[in-house]
Amino acid sequence: MQQIPSKLVNRPLARILAAIVLTCALSGCSHFRPHPSDKYVYVTAKQTFLRDRVAAVSNRTGTATNGEQLVVLDHARRWVKVRTPSGEIGWIEERLTVPQDLADKFDALRKDHAKDPVVATATTSDDAYLHVAPGRLTDKLYLLTQNGTLSLLQRASVVKPVTPGAQPAQADPNALSSGPVYEDWWLVRDAKGQTGWVFSRLLEVSAPDSLLRYAEGQRIVGAYILTHVDDPASGILDNGNTVTSIPVYVTVLSPYKAGLPYDFNQVRVFTWNIKKHRYETGFAERNIVGYLPVKVGSNKDPYGKGALAALDLPTFTYRVLAADQPIPAPDPTTGLIKPGRTIAKTYRLEGNICRRILAPGTQPEPEAHPEPDALKPGSKAAKRAAHAASKKPAPKPAKPNKH
Repeated sequence: MQQIPSKLVNRPLARILAAIVLTCALSGCSHFRPHPSDKYVYVTAKQTFLRDRVAAVSNRTGTATNGEQLVVLDHARRWVKVRTPSGEIGWIEERLTVPQDLADKFDALRKDHAKDPVVATATTSDDAYLHVAPGRLTDKLYLLTQNGTLSLLQRASVVKPVTPGAQPAQADPNALSSGPVYEDWWLVRDAKGQTGWVFSRLLEVSAPDSLLRYAEGQRIVGAYILTHVDDPASGILDNGNTVTSIPVYVTVLSPYKAGLPYDFNQVRVFTWNIKKHRYETGFAERNIVGYLPVKVGSNKDPYGKGALAALDLPTFTYRVLAADQPIPAPDPTTGLIKPGRTIAKTYRLEGNICRRILAPGTQPEPEAHPEPDALKPGSKAAKRAAHAASKKPAPKPAKPNKH
């Protein structure tokens, strides 16, 4: 029997495969074409509806909520056709969405500040948007609901924008220039980990109502628990039950003013008087240039002697500006306050008394003060200053001029 050459057998098969490839190429076979990647937009509105068409009269086809990622299917004038994560398809106004690059900026902000220390906690007094940078005119995306709990990370002060169409007030030519008007913004992190900037007037720093009446017209920037005191007859009620474990607080305060070159200018410790069942000021320091965070912990006195020094007692540490450093100003680009060299001050709560931890023989380093440090009449400092002035020799009379 005559054997057929293998070349004659493979030749028809090769022609068939070539015909298949040519047909797919001419018809645009999807198996040989790369699929374009999906494009996304994100919803900025609290909630909005999808429509079946772009017209004055249309039907609802679905719902989209704030922060939701939508797949872009088509575009029309000022409208975009999208698909929701649940598969609903419809048209949405483009002004109610932001592109992927803005969502990427928020994601980068979250990653960059994921390990930042929490300097205080606060709640939102109303619905508030997270902005990608401090300022009313910056891009925004995620909406925080009222009474949501937030972690405060850092503060920035930016110049308040002029309302479009508004005429700036005519300045008095004889008055001193007061400079630009600032607004404070806080970089915050919510319970879901979303991070962004919020206008400070929409935030209420977490502080117990029992301390607010002792604020003396100042704003409580942060309130931190040092320890607890047991008082069965405290008189403080929580849902009709007497609170017996009373917290002792260290607080930092500042004036109700934006654009300040410091985070706080006062530190006060509120101890609990068991006999009188009320808070009292156990420590106070005023007229300082202080910066967050305030660190709370416990420690022994490394320089003390006796049984009290060996006890592990509550401590708190804060930073103040050194006297040889200039008072800083907000950065004109970022709004951040960047102080120069600072001094860390650590105090230890011993009963109701706060003692600073310093090595023996160490003199406290001079500190900067936002206001001239006036001496109270009759105080020890005033007496020392008067005594020093009395020791100065009287000036010698001037010699007559010779003509």
